[in-house]
Amino acid sequence: MTQSSVLVVEDEPAIAESIAYALGKAELTARQAGTLERARAELLAPTDLLLLDLMLPDGSGFDLIAEVTQRSEKRPAIIVLSSRDAEADRVRALEMGADDYVVKPFSPREVVARVKAVLRRALTTERGDPMLRVAQATRRASYGAHELELTRVEFELLALLLGKPGHVFTRTNIIDLVWGPGFALSDRTIDSHIKALRREIARAGGPPALIETVRGVGYRMGGGHDA
Repeated sequence: MTQSSVLVVEDEPAIAESIAYALGKAELTARQAGTLERARAELLAPTDLLLLDLMLPDGSGFDLIAEVTQRSEKRPAIIVLSSRDAEADRVRALEMGADDYVVKPFSPREVVARVKAVLRRALTTERGDPMLRVAQATRRASYGAHELELTRVEFELLALLLGKPGHVFTRTNIIDLVWGPGFALSDRTIDSHIKALRREIARAGGPPALIETVRGVGYRMGGGHDA
C-alpha cells in the first residue's frame, strides 16, 4: 500500500525535524518546507496532507490555505500548526477550509494522531457514504432503506452538511445558509437541531457520529468516526 505523503511547512528546523521523524515512525512519508515559496514548489508533487505553520518568513500561512482550497483538482487535507490560539484565528482557518488546528506547544505524537484522524476522514469522504442520501427534488432524505422523518429546517441542515463533506460550518454559517443572513438564533437552538438529526439517523440504523462536532467552532459531515 502506498504511504500517505505529508508536507510539513514549518520554519523552525527543530520542530519540523521532530514532526518529520514522528511521521516516519508512523510509516508516513514526510517532506519539509521552511517558506511559502518552497511549500508551493513542494505542492507540485502529490501531497495527501499539509501541516502548516501560519507565521512564515515570507508570508502568512493563510495565503497558502486560500491557494490550496481554491484548486479544482484533488487538494491535500490541511492541519494548521500555530502559536496563535485566538478563537478568531481558529475559526478563520477552519472556515477557509483547514481540517484541523493544533496550538503550539504540542507533542509530535499528538500531531501524528491528528494527521491519521484527518487522513482517515478524508479517505472516508472520498469513498462517500452510500447509505445517507438527500433528494432535493422530492425533499426526502434516507439512510439505507429507511426514510428520515425531518422537519424543513432539519432537511436543509442535513443537505447543507452533506453538500460539503468534511467542511466545518460555524454556527453563524449555518444560520446564514439555512435561516438567512441576520436571523437571530442562539447556539442552543442550532445544537438542538443537530441532536434531532443525530437521533433520526440513529433511528434509521445509522451512526449518529456521521455529524461531527468541532469543539468551539461548529459542525461537519464526517465519515462516522467518533465526534
